[in-house]
Amino acid sequence: MIEKIHKDIQTNLRKHNQELVDMNPYEMLSWGYKKFDNQFAITTSFGIQSSVLLNMVSKLYLQKKIKIFWIDTGYLPPETYHYAEKLIDNLSLEVEVLQSELSPARMEAKYGKLWETNKESDLDKYHELRKIRPLENGLEKYNISCWASGVRSSQTDNRNKMKFLDIIRQRLSLRPLLNWTNKDIFYYMEENNLPAHPLFIKGYSSVGDWHSSSPDDIETKGRDTRFGGIKQECGIHTNN
Repeated sequence: MIEKIHKDIQTNLRKHNQELVDMNPYEMLSWGYKKFDNQFAITTSFGIQSSVLLNMVSKLYLQKKIKIFWIDTGYLPPETYHYAEKLIDNLSLEVEVLQSELSPARMEAKYGKLWETNKESDLDKYHELRKIRPLENGLEKYNISCWASGVRSSQTDNRNKMKFLDIIRQRLSLRPLLNWTNKDIFYYMEENNLPAHPLFIKGYSSVGDWHSSSPDDIETKGRDTRFGGIKQECGIHTNN
């Protein structure tokens, strides 16, 4: 049954995107949950704005647990690990951590510190090892057909072209917050009493790994502060 639904949605992406346009983010999550049941999952980075989608998911928990995957590269700032524990506890979440089969030390021994070369190809290798492959392994393990994330159209040039529902690496990707603005995020967090990421107070509007994130300044903001300005995407939300 799930496979039939999956094929139907792949064939009728435009129709389903038109249907999703009239839904709010919570309704989109409910749609994914009802359509795919155990083959639906959420991904999170426990970044600056991650609490919004996780809070919405926690409300769906009243019906049934939804798989939540946290892609932990092993290089996250200490603040992110503490923030993750706080949100998991506050929202009573069950989170499965996805990590590379290579430990950070082993990876560095084999390939060096790939983020220090200023080469886009080395960053691609890093992201493949520490983010994309662990995610794909997790999705494959549970036969996930559709996964939702908190990406927004204003974050990168690539995300500005996204639709609410699309196909990423042969699986459906749902983006409930795609059209939300920074103000929408701020007011939702305020209304739901959600804690801010500790690095937000220090000027970060986007945060990933400690070695590839920096606070905003006069010239550089948002995703442009990531990966030394060499690229905006880590590859999780792209097909190449």
